[in-house]
Amino acid sequence: MECQKQRFSLPDDHHYVNCAYMAPLLKTVETAGIAGIQRKRRPWEISPDHFFEESHQLRDLFAHLIHTPKAENIAILPSTSYGLSTVAGNLDHRKGTSIVIAGEQFPSNVYPWRQFCARHDCQLNIIEAPTAPEGRGEKWNERILDAIDASSLLVALGNVHWADGTLFHLEKIGARAHEADAYFVIDGTQSVGALPLDVQSIRPDAVICSGYKWLLGPYSIALGYFGEKFINGIPIEEGWIERENSEDFSGLVNYSDRYQPGAIRFDVGERSNFILVPMMIEALRQLRQWGISNIQAYCKKLTGELVRELRPYGYQIEEPAWRAHHLFGIRFPAHIDPAELNQRLVQENIHLSLRGSALRISPNVYNDHEDLQALLDVLTDL
Repeated sequence: MECQKQRFSLPDDHHYVNCAYMAPLLKTVETAGIAGIQRKRRPWEISPDHFFEESHQLRDLFAHLIHTPKAENIAILPSTSYGLSTVAGNLDHRKGTSIVIAGEQFPSNVYPWRQFCARHDCQLNIIEAPTAPEGRGEKWNERILDAIDASSLLVALGNVHWADGTLFHLEKIGARAHEADAYFVIDGTQSVGALPLDVQSIRPDAVICSGYKWLLGPYSIALGYFGEKFINGIPIEEGWIERENSEDFSGLVNYSDRYQPGAIRFDVGERSNFILVPMMIEALRQLRQWGISNIQAYCKKLTGELVRELRPYGYQIEEPAWRAHHLFGIRFPAHIDPAELNQRLVQENIHLSLRGSALRISPNVYNDHEDLQALLDVLTDL
């Protein structure tokens, strides 16, 4: 796979290596958004079919991306927190007394479980990372596996840790969760779109993913997969479009207590967003054309030299088997001042994020060797 920078509107004098913060828009995605705005000029051209057709396209594309044959298991959401709150509202609290999460997870994947535990006298079991750098990722995975037992109600993780890219081996963790008869829920926001995920092999009960990062879509739209444990659940909202026969606009006052099939019941109100949905469709079409495994391979090839060159300078980077290539953290030698580092990065127009104790590196297909070389020059000079 070659660099795809020409498909984005990125200036040559800026080095944006920060997709984990927010992805830039593809030109085609931007065009779809503008067309959506312009469509609203002539509302008489928006037919009842438009409320459904594009939503179905979006479900099909995301279902293909995560390898589920049932597009009706996909819900259109406004955010990751909305999707995880939907999960929290449909947990059977009688099935266990503890919820297992990783330390320092993103807040959207913490607050719903804190509130659930407070309401149901459940224990939030936070598995912190090892402090020693040697074998950190492997030992962290072992700690999580050891924490899952017969008392576990839910295991909620990302595929990678959002701050430093530590890779959580979902097949092993998911298998342990299933053995314990626990729910298994994945926040895919920092992985889906750049790291392959197959729900048929991992068998999660839910996968929730914001659209504005690795899915290359706009802000304020997310997508969720809901498995059989949740498929008959209760949504956060009781909207009209999620109800049976809502396609018949003339019969909307024939109120129905039956939902549309599958996870469509969990859709956010006004899910047929005529700006955001077409943008998300264009982004997923492009990801499908590229292939997610090709994106991960490109990031691996792109960052290889950076990782090799930094190790002799005392920078700490997780071993490849226990981190992602599209998102990973660099921890500094003791003498480096993070404030000075940040100032140098700003001066050189290098856009990254400091998250916790790590400088988070998150390239994508629009990055090239010059972007990584600019970063390498700053880090080795310091």
